[in-house]
Amino acid sequence: MTMLCVLLCVSLQAPEAAPVVEPERAALWAKAAAEMRPYDIVIPGTDVRFSMLPIPGGVYQMGSPEAEPGRRGDEGPRRWVVVDPFWLGKCEVSWDEYEQWSARLEVRRRPDGHQASEVEAGADAVSRPTPPYTDMTFGMGKDGFPAIGMTQHAAMKYTEWLSKKLSAFYRLPTEAEWEWAARAGTDTAFSFGADASQLDEFAWHKGNSDGHYHKVGLKKPNAWGLHDLHGNVSEWCLDQMQPYLASQTPLVNPWVMTTTEYPVVVRGGGWKERDSRLRCAARRGSSSEWKMQDPQIPQSIWYFTDAQWNGFRVARPFVEPSPAEQQKYLSSVVDHGR
Repeated sequence: MTMLCVLLCVSLQAPEAAPVVEPERAALWAKAAAEMRPYDIVIPGTDVRFSMLPIPGGVYQMGSPEAEPGRRGDEGPRRWVVVDPFWLGKCEVSWDEYEQWSARLEVRRRPDGHQASEVEAGADAVSRPTPPYTDMTFGMGKDGFPAIGMTQHAAMKYTEWLSKKLSAFYRLPTEAEWEWAARAGTDTAFSFGADASQLDEFAWHKGNSDGHYHKVGLKKPNAWGLHDLHGNVSEWCLDQMQPYLASQTPLVNPWVMTTTEYPVVVRGGGWKERDSRLRCAARRGSSSEWKMQDPQIPQSIWYFTDAQWNGFRVARPFVEPSPAEQQKYLSSVVDHGR
């Protein structure tokens, strides 16, 4: 396992006590708190808009306690994790956003004879999916609905394209970032508490979805303003799915780079899953079964025809990584040869 993390110098006063963050990191977090604001972006060359929300830096116990109802063994042992500030999409990436890249809608909107700018040319160079061989919405809706059925590779190529279009670095969230954002400062099974009877107010799931996904942002957000982290569609993370390892020292910005095609982490649960799979700590790994009906097996690197419950949202770190680090974050298992 390749664990890209740094050990933080802290003082653990008791097994359950939160670690003390060193002054340099605390100063970074204070700077971020003063400077980070929510912002809206219109994708250049389109009228498509999406919103990003600031997520503060913090320390939390990743995973679930053994007594939590619905808990699975892969959610522990719990360990302290330190997460630096970042922005996260207010909602899941919609078809309106995704198809500007995947279906080349943004390129098609350009007037005849248009000469691509340097930024446009860089974005145009990012590889794109082959045309889909079926309706990837499966009749569930497109305008304002979450994009689904893409592989992690496809989601990562979208973030690479978006980064070039916006001249700022976007990527998928790490698993640790995703759970920190979903919890929004809480330590309960759900961001709103432990009472699953309230789930209908915050999530589309097996009990209320009527067998399909719904437009993004219709349910209540968590305390940090993020919609649909519980349910609607589950979401790709950057990480390889690996067992948690006990750690006596907090992990700082942990990330398990993908080295095999399966399994890769998805989080949040989707419209066809029961409430226990929508908990903040619930994990799921991708599987080859997600493309059982794919007529392009094993060639297709873009589509998971049988994962009609899975999508993604985008993250942007407060401290922009170096070009070499960016390339690591944007390089999927397909890029480095599976």
